[in-house]
Amino acid sequence: MSRYASTEKTALQHKRAPMQLVENRVCFAGPHSELSIYDTYEKAQKVSLKADSLLYCGMVTGAKVMHTKEHNNIPFLPHESFILAPEEEVLIDFPEAQFDKPTTCLTIAISKERVAQICDRMNDIMAKTLPGNIIIDPNQHLHTMHTQATQQVLDRLASDFVQNDPDRDLLVDFGVSELITRILRHHGRDALLRFTQTIPDANGITCVMHWIEHNLAQPLDINCLAKMACMSRSRFYETFKRTLGCTPVEYQHQRRMNRAYQRLQENCSVTEVSYELGYASLSHFSRRFHQHFGISPRQATQAKIN
Repeated sequence: MSRYASTEKTALQHKRAPMQLVENRVCFAGPHSELSIYDTYEKAQKVSLKADSLLYCGMVTGAKVMHTKEHNNIPFLPHESFILAPEEEVLIDFPEAQFDKPTTCLTIAISKERVAQICDRMNDIMAKTLPGNIIIDPNQHLHTMHTQATQQVLDRLASDFVQNDPDRDLLVDFGVSELITRILRHHGRDALLRFTQTIPDANGITCVMHWIEHNLAQPLDINCLAKMACMSRSRFYETFKRTLGCTPVEYQHQRRMNRAYQRLQENCSVTEVSYELGYASLSHFSRRFHQHFGISPRQATQAKIN
């Protein structure tokens, strides 16, 4: 570690010295955004959290239980993302917090104007390929296991917020824009996936998505998928990537990983899930899962609040 980085880390640790035991907060302002780090040192219940802007929450250590207006008793664990819409309130329990083992969470409040700006651009890009007048709504609730790529964005953002770099504000803005884009892309895919469940043959892309969703264990043949979509191979590939932001193979991998995590949370064995999703070996499945989420399948199975 460089002398500069060591100084920054020491300064952050000093700022995070506990002034209060529940939701001890340290915050850093950035352009169109604000990073907060919360440490809680004792068990607590029904602690309110609310913001007047979009609030991204990411767990660092420990566990929380979230209660929203629509849902109660939502476990919130490390490697998970939780999104609150502006003015939405969540009540939080801290079942595991201890003074020598605090529960730590970071939040990034992002201005409604910045979110709307990026959302409008994404809706414009996707308007020609999304059926049924689907539009991306940035203010939807979201609770999901995030990918290793998203975790890397969060780590980089936290570092950019804290450091005293001459380009700090520019770097923070780049990171916030990437985080917003990832959130909106997640919403867009979910909306399109829900649409395909009711009207799978709306167009060529929804037909292919529907087939992939119901054949996650099957290898993909791009030529067959292009015929299914009634497109040439090159046009299909370009349209799919523009609509979903990834290739068909990457999309299938993401859907496999989401299904795997869901099945592991349902107490299915790692071996059973690996076989169900068509992986050639248990080691191959475990390696891909770790690359995607940053934790092993067994850690995902064990990551539950007592």
